[in-house]
Amino acid sequence: MDEQTAMESIKGERSMSRGFVAQYAAEAALQTVGVANLSPSMGVFLKESLGVLHEGKGVNVVFHENDDGFVSITVYPVVYYGMIIPEVAWAIQERVKADVEKYTGLNVESVDVHVCGIVLREENEG
Repeated sequence: MDEQTAMESIKGERSMSRGFVAQYAAEAALQTVGVANLSPSMGVFLKESLGVLHEGKGVNVVFHENDDGFVSITVYPVVYYGMIIPEVAWAIQERVKADVEKYTGLNVESVDVHVCGIVLREENEG
């Protein structure tokens, strides 16, 4: 099977879970310079309080009903103090879009970034 056929079959399957896509998005966001961690959304917080394991904490994924293969992602980062927040947000958007499209074959229509807090760097961090 050639690469183009493989990508088309991935796009055609609706069995790809939100958690699967959220994991790629969360990993990409966490690898962005200036991101300390991700803050779980209220829905994730409620699920975890009920004992339900949630993948991709700090990320919300929405599959578009009418456009097969299109997805919107919202990321909830906590940023290190002293970083320029718009630059960090832009870097998150670019990295999440690139990684999710590369590894899932989906088309990322939008990546929204809602900064949830700012923290000081630990002394032992670089």
